[in-house]
Amino acid sequence: MYIPEHFRNQDRATALAFMRANPFVILISNTNEGPFATHVPVVIRELSDQLVIRGHVAKANPHWRYLQNDPTCLMIFHGPHAYISPSNYDTRDVVPTWNYAAVHIYGNATTYAEPNQLLNMLHDLIPTFEAAYEEQWASLSEPYRQRMLSHIVGFEIAITKLEAKLKLSQNRTRNEQQHIIDSLSSASDTAVSGTASLMCEHGLGLKKERP
Repeated sequence: MYIPEHFRNQDRATALAFMRANPFVILISNTNEGPFATHVPVVIRELSDQLVIRGHVAKANPHWRYLQNDPTCLMIFHGPHAYISPSNYDTRDVVPTWNYAAVHIYGNATTYAEPNQLLNMLHDLIPTFEAAYEEQWASLSEPYRQRMLSHIVGFEIAITKLEAKLKLSQNRTRNEQQHIIDSLSSASDTAVSGTASLMCEHGLGLKKERP
């Protein structure tokens, strides 16, 4: 990913927090026919010094076969984003841009379809997204649960490289950053207002409080 130095984030904790806050990702693999992508929720785990991403795809989705054929893959974590108008700047010699944040991870995947392994993965995934569903899942009939498990393939990706880009107007003045925050914060679109919040979380602008 192209990352100008103003926008490069090298703090692991910041990158992990962003990934956990935005766990619906794009998983990309190379195939003989070209790139193939799947949109999927994942859970991030730290095992000693190794970061691991866990999730699953439908068995009908050929992506798991692509991961078996070539374990190397790219996963994109994407967050809020917004158009930035030149009207927010203090000078006229400027052009529009777009603010956003993204983390790209590269790694090697393994896949599995054994029921016990899938259950282990689901017991990791369910509490992440809806802990209350754990009880309902446990109460389902065994034949139904086994049928549901037979329709998915799990994956685990060991991360080999992580790139984090926070393009949040760090290269503009504090005054201009505040204009941008103010203009975005009242938007009804949460992707836009979320960009203002993200800017505040990273100490940009003039005010200490979030919009």
